[in-house]
Order: sequence, then C-alpha cells, then structure tokens
Amino acid sequence: MARNPQQTPEASQPAAAPNGRPAEKSRLRQRYERDVVPTLVRDFNYQNPMQVPRLAKVSVNVGVGEAIANAKALDAAVRDVSLITGQKPIVKKARKSIAQFKLREGQNVGVTVTLRGERMWEFLDRLMNAALPRTRDFRGVPARSFDGRGNFTLGLREQLIFPEISYDQVDKARGLEVSIVTTARTDQEARRLLELLGMPFQREGEASPAVPRTTTRRRR
Repeated sequence: MARNPQQTPEASQPAAAPNGRPAEKSRLRQRYERDVVPTLVRDFNYQNPMQVPRLAKVSVNVGVGEAIANAKALDAAVRDVSLITGQKPIVKKARKSIAQFKLREGQNVGVTVTLRGERMWEFLDRLMNAALPRTRDFRGVPARSFDGRGNFTLGLREQLIFPEISYDQVDKARGLEVSIVTTARTDQEARRLLELLGMPFQREGEASPAVPRTTTRRRR
C-alpha cells in the first residue's frame, strides 16, 4: 500500500484513551497535520515525508535560587509549573559547590519539566494563543533565539501571563525559559514551522528588548 507523500510520523493514529477509543488530537496538532505539513512540503520541496520538520519536545525551566534559604519558594515554583504545564516537574540540583553564591553540591536550584505528545501540543497552543497575548506592550517574540540547529528558546519574565495562575496565590514573580526542540535541519525551516503554527515572531527590522515583557496588569 502506497504512503501518502505528505504523511509524517505525527499523522499516525493517536494513542488509545483509557476507554479503548483513540484519544482526540489537540487543536494545534490537527492544524499541523492539516495545514502546516502541506505548506512546508510546498515551501521547501521535500521529497520524503520524513524530511518534514515536526515538534520533538518542549522543556520548561524555572530557576529558584532563593530556594537555598527559603524552601517554600521551591514548593511554589513546583506548584506554578504544574498548573502551567499539566505535568509535575522534577527538581534540579546543583552539580557543584560555588562558595561565592553560598551554593553547595546537591542543593535544590530549580525545576524543569519536559513535555511530549498531546501535552506538548496543548501547552504550545495555550502559550501562543492565551499567554503571550496577555503580555503588556507585547510586539512579538524575538526570532534571533534559535540555536543554529532548529531549536528555539523563549524567555518569559513572569508566570502571571498564564491564565492558570491566580495572582492572589503567587508569592513572587518568576521567570520561565521555554525551549522548543524540533527536527528541522536549519533555523529557517524551524522558524517557518513555528510561524505556521502561530508563533508571533517580530517583524524583520523591528527593535525589541532581549526578552518579551510579560508584566500583566494588576487587579484593582
């Protein structure tokens, strides 16, 4: 049986739900399979469906330096990341001691979570369509944060832009680092993939700060 030239591994049937029926694909994943894949094939003239770039994983990292002196700060970071991603993060520990920062090897210094599958697609959908639009004076994310191998890193200054976070329960504004790993061979292909998915990149030549401002308006 001949394969569809535009079919990719992402287009395979989703994993079965607990009731035995196939789990429903997220809205962003359906958009990727329906609209993004054919556009990428046309733009880059791929001859093999395995050449079409796809999302591999998304990592969310939060540094919690104050956890050295305040253990509750780590608990708050774990709670916030769990609400944002829908997955419990793991705690990152210091690999070596640094006397200048009063840091000892093995101390808790941050949290990280790696998303794959439907949780990855749903998180990116909420990030691009719900969280980033809530940013004050937002004019797009910088497109220079690619690493040369098709991966993109986005820095956010506050977790408050995510609708899941209640302002009244936040003890401190903490920055997040979102790393999007793709199978693209070049940054150009990766950027086109993210653009088609809805990532609001800045226009060429537009000046901007190093990271998008993510200060939300406080309640009155």
